Formats: sequence, C-alpha cells, structure tokens
Amino acid sequence: MKLHSANATKDANHRNLFKSMGYSDSDLSGPIIGIANSWNELVPGHFNLRQIAEYVRKGVHKAGGAVAEFGVIAGCDGISEGHEGMKYILPSRELIANDVETMVRAHSLDGIVLLGSCDKIVPGMLMAAARLGIPAILLPGGPMLGGVEFDGRKSDSTTNAEAFGMLQRGLIDEKTYRNLEGLCSPTCGSCSFLGTANTMCCLSEALGMTIPDGALVPAVYAERLRLAERTGKAIVALVEKGIDAHDIITRESLENAVRVLMATGGSTNAVLHLSAIAAEIGIPAEEMMALYERCSRTTPHVAKVNPASKHDMEAFHLAGGIPRVMKEIRSLLHTDCVTVTGSAVGENLDAHVERYPANPEIIRPASDPFGVNLGLAVLRGNLAPDTAITKPAAIDPSMRVFSGAARVFDGEDAADEAILAGEIPEGTVVVIRYEGPKGGPGMREMFAAMKYLYGMGLAKKTALVTDGRFSGTNNGCFVGHVSPEAAEGGPLAIVRDGDRITIDIPAGSLRIDLTDEEIAERLRAWKRPEPTVKRGFLATYARLAASAAEGAVMKLPE
Repeated sequence: MKLHSANATKDANHRNLFKSMGYSDSDLSGPIIGIANSWNELVPGHFNLRQIAEYVRKGVHKAGGAVAEFGVIAGCDGISEGHEGMKYILPSRELIANDVETMVRAHSLDGIVLLGSCDKIVPGMLMAAARLGIPAILLPGGPMLGGVEFDGRKSDSTTNAEAFGMLQRGLIDEKTYRNLEGLCSPTCGSCSFLGTANTMCCLSEALGMTIPDGALVPAVYAERLRLAERTGKAIVALVEKGIDAHDIITRESLENAVRVLMATGGSTNAVLHLSAIAAEIGIPAEEMMALYERCSRTTPHVAKVNPASKHDMEAFHLAGGIPRVMKEIRSLLHTDCVTVTGSAVGENLDAHVERYPANPEIIRPASDPFGVNLGLAVLRGNLAPDTAITKPAAIDPSMRVFSGAARVFDGEDAADEAILAGEIPEGTVVVIRYEGPKGGPGMREMFAAMKYLYGMGLAKKTALVTDGRFSGTNNGCFVGHVSPEAAEGGPLAIVRDGDRITIDIPAGSLRIDLTDEEIAERLRAWKRPEPTVKRGFLATYARLAASAAEGAVMKLPE
C-alpha cells in the first residue's frame, strides 16, 4: 500500500513536527486520514459536527489509521438571508474547495473525511474531492427535526418569513408570530425541508460519496453517531483498496445523482453544484445541461417532500430515504458505479435492509409516480438564451404556464419592500435582476421575495423571474439562474415595467413579448453598470465568476 503521507513522514525533520503534537511512531507508520471539519457555532447544520468527528476518529483508529483534523469555514444561508451576507454564500463554495485542496496537498494526507451538511459547504467539499482524486467520503451531520405544526404542516426555519406575510394581512396575530420563533427549529441539523443543504447530502449519497443512509438520518438520532464510526472505518478501507474519488465521481455516477435529483424534486441550486463538480473532472457545462434536460423528461418523480408536500426530512428518512428512491428508479441508474463502501451501487441496494415501512404519500413506486418532468426543468427562450432553471415539483400545476406584465426591480431589496407594501397586483411577473454571479455579486437567493408573496396570498397569482437563485424551500411560480445575467448584458437587462413575459414550463420556454430587433435595439442603448464591490474577495469573485449556466465557478480568463 503506497501512502501519500510518506512524503510528510519520511525523515526526522518531518516526524518531529508530528511528534510535537503527540503522534507516535505507530501513528506515523500507517495511513493518515484528514477530517475536514466545518463545525462552528454559526451554522445549525454543523453544530453537532464536533461530536460527529469524535466518532469518525474512533472508526479510523479501530481500522488502524491516524487522524489529522482541521477546520473549514462554513456560512449559514438562513442567517445570511436578506442582507449583504448572502452575497458571500455561493462564493464561499470556491474558498471551501480551495481550502480542502490546500490542506490535503500541503500535508500529503492519504484520505479525507469531509464533514459538512449545508448549502455550498457540501458541494465545495465534493469539488475538492473530485479535484484531489484521493480516497474521500462525505459525511453530513443530518437534518434537524420539524417544528410545531403551522399552516397545515410541521414548521421549519423558513416558517417565520411566511408568517410575516400573514401577519401583514391580519391572518395571524403578533403573539402567534413571535411564538413561532422558538418553536419552528427545535434541534440542530440542516433545515428540515428538501432545500439545497439536504438536496446535496442526498445527491452525495446517490453519487456514491456517502455511505448508504448517510444523507437523511436526523442529526439527533443515535444512528448518526454509528454512521460516523462506520465512515471512519470505511475511509481506511478505501485507502487500503486504492479506491479514490476519481473512481467514484464519474460521468455515470453524476448521471445517477441527476436522476435522484429529478426523482426527488430537489433544489434548483443543485444544477449549479453538480455542474461545478462535473467541471472538476473535465465535463463541460453544455454536456451537463443536456443531461439535466434528458433526465428531467425521462425520470419519474417518486418522492414528494416539503416544500412540495407537508412531509419533512425526518419523515423522508422514515419512508426509506435515498436507498428506497434509488431502488424505485433502479432501471435508470448505472448500478455498476463504485461507491465509498467499496461495492457497486447495485450491490449496496441489494444489501440494504429497509427498517421502516413504505409510505406511498412520500415515496411512490416508479410505476405510479407523482408525475414525470417535475423534478427540475431547463427553460430557454429570448429572455434566457443560455438557459434558466425552475422546479415544477414546487409549482402548482395551474401555474406551470403563466403570462403577465413585468414589474422590474434592480435588486432584491426593492422587490421585498414593494411586495410587503402591497404594490404587486395579481397577474404580475416580478423581475429581479443584477443579482447574478457577477451582478450581485454572489448570486443571492430570492428567498424572502417568494416567501413574502406566499404570505401575501400571491403564490398562485404571480410569478418571479431572476438572474439570482432560490432557496430549495421556495414554492410558487419561479424561474432563476437566467443566463446570461443582466450584468453581462443578457436580455433580462432590458426588460421594462409592463413588458409581457410568458413562462411555459411544459414547453421549456421563457420569453418576453418583443421581437429580436426590439431586444437588439434596447441592448444597444444599455450601459453596463459599475461594479458594486471593488475590493476584497467578492470583487475577485465578481471578476472571475462564470455564468450560472456554467455552475458559477471561478474561471480564469482564457
């Protein structure tokens, strides 16, 4: 067994530094496993990762490896929502990937366990694994439990935003609104709905980078600790077998992940992240977009979870989670793909024991799905020449074709104010632009705008189109990731109040009622806005960010 760590333990000049921290000769004679731990006291989904790391450590030691743990930054989307902080969340994905790469390469680690649960952290870590090509396993901390029942379902971390709109309309009182604050997020863990965090954990399992059931066991379940110990043992086994991330993250396994994305109706942000992971192994964005379109048309939607239904992530786990979803769509999967267990996808599915009864309200058989072409949809048209993304699974069937007059806002903040002031009439297409990767910069989530429309009773009477993105918990009629973005001179930049916009999801179309000549004339008169940030990391990101259609990765000029 050839060990990378031999580079860092080959002589006394190196070994004495390890020994200064208590490592023994025995520790330095076997594989050294890194634990990239994104624990902190700012992210609920990561609050339990310090304990999780101890159980990973136990598993590594039992398997004969030594542990080298280091910290990784992690930001909370929820805490960052609605202010300048959200501009940093998507760009932080690039920092996370770079940090993990730096620590692994600088110290010649033999394998890595990636501890992360939330938006941008999970994809950043998977990007690093794909880039490094060493044995790697991603272990989430697990979702939180749902909160007190409100509006016909268990509440969650986004319920207060919906309730605020209801408070504005007089549907609930101040006491009810305030009471929700301490009851809707009762435990730590990634948010209890199928947002980007849990979507990416699910897709990591589908990709083969997380051990079976690793995505959805809730954070507060004892089983989460047993999964951590199993992960510690599994990473040493991967090193011994010589199975690395390049063996696991392939075109075929990425297709498996896209299939599960469509089957579950996961977050639209997954398109950005899977494309970014694919880019790390040389798969171009156009190939991934074609894959999303093909899989969307041919994958049955077999799982329905909040925000597409009242059921939360704990209920999804108890219904069988990702293994049961994959069993239902098995005929569409590449079952010979190797996984972090050392076995193939098909072997894992054959060996998996269903511990809980089936719940057809949450996971249905592929022969009787909730529908087809509902997971995510790629739209094109004269308003989105390079594509836009939407999520039919979270959109009422009556709203999947919508046409209305545009109300245009240069940024989310002005749109939020107008919605709460009651200035958005029924039949409006709210347009929020200059929120893309470069324009934001950072491609903020238009989370609040959609939640306020819901709370104001407009979720089924208006639509929202943006070059920004959405939270996985959003529902209503929404289209994001419009590319090219407004700041790059995309057609979204020339939309005016009153222009008619048509969203036709079954037809895969997003159009503005203007001729090509009218669009070209307006674009000739358009002037590129001055950058809003001129120093620091955001300025660097804005200069180097590729379009949403390319995963919004930082890309060096050619």
